[in-house]
Amino acid sequence: MNRNRFFVIVLGLMALAGGCKKQEASTPTGGTGAAGPRKIVIGIIAKSSSNEVFQAAHVGAQDAAKTLGPKFGAEVTIDIRTPTDENVQKQAEAIEALTRAGVNGIAIACSEGKTVEQPINAAVDAGVPVVCFDSDSPGSKRLCYYGTNDAEAGKMVMQNLAQAMGGKGVIAILAGNEAAPNLRARAEGVRAELKNHPGIRELASGAVYHIETPEAAAQKVQDVQRNNPEITGWAFIGGWPLFTRNALNWEPGAVKVVSVDALPAMLPYLQDGHVEILLAQDCYGWGYKSVEILLEKIVNDQNPPEDKMIDPLTPVTKENAEEFGKQWDKWLKK
Repeated sequence: MNRNRFFVIVLGLMALAGGCKKQEASTPTGGTGAAGPRKIVIGIIAKSSSNEVFQAAHVGAQDAAKTLGPKFGAEVTIDIRTPTDENVQKQAEAIEALTRAGVNGIAIACSEGKTVEQPINAAVDAGVPVVCFDSDSPGSKRLCYYGTNDAEAGKMVMQNLAQAMGGKGVIAILAGNEAAPNLRARAEGVRAELKNHPGIRELASGAVYHIETPEAAAQKVQDVQRNNPEITGWAFIGGWPLFTRNALNWEPGAVKVVSVDALPAMLPYLQDGHVEILLAQDCYGWGYKSVEILLEKIVNDQNPPEDKMIDPLTPVTKENAEEFGKQWDKWLKK
């Protein structure tokens, strides 16, 4: 063989080997390499940044980024796009903006499931997995839902209320955003369970009072109670009136109250006897678990074990209210 030709072949083989090694080193594996941890951005869209339950969800997501990022060989950034007050159109726009920005995943608590369905589908079609928490968009292509079984939550409210009322009396139901699918499911759960308690009936009007702000909700409860003194129990499928002081202007125990949620402002109502029991949701976990589910999908292409991942409600009573309240110091970073 010609000596010059031999050297050309050898040099060509060396270059080819070097190129293969370079290509192998740059192949993403989900771990850290010479370039450092993989950078992952996850968008969070809760219902309202002014609501402490969603502030806790934000903290949960940020804590998950710090805690779980290294375990997944990633540097995780949380991009929060929650509107100040509930606005499903702004949520839809936030999904679209995050998708255009090229985030790796999105977690959303849907103020109304149908409006965000198309933006969720577009995000998934663009390769961005979406998880719903707190309130679902079941008709969309979202990866899964994490949160409360809302029909069961409504049943639990009614079960506890019936026990507190001694199995007899008249109830009224207080809800929030009428379009929110999770709140509709809770109201239906209350009414389904009510059928099991023949000594208790719903207020004759049959109205579910849909009030979305704490002050207005407190005023509505006071007005309805004043105009309907036969009411001996309230089913709060969300604790909006209890975010304010002096919302229940009757003697403790005169009217029984059971509510979903157990925020710091609500706990004094347990302690002074105005509320029988609070059923706490995993507000912090909405953010933390959603990020964990998304990281499993983004890094390992691992789908969640179930389409709906349910976290049980935690009963909070006068006896454990103080201890439960300490968790909020962590959840709200106080």
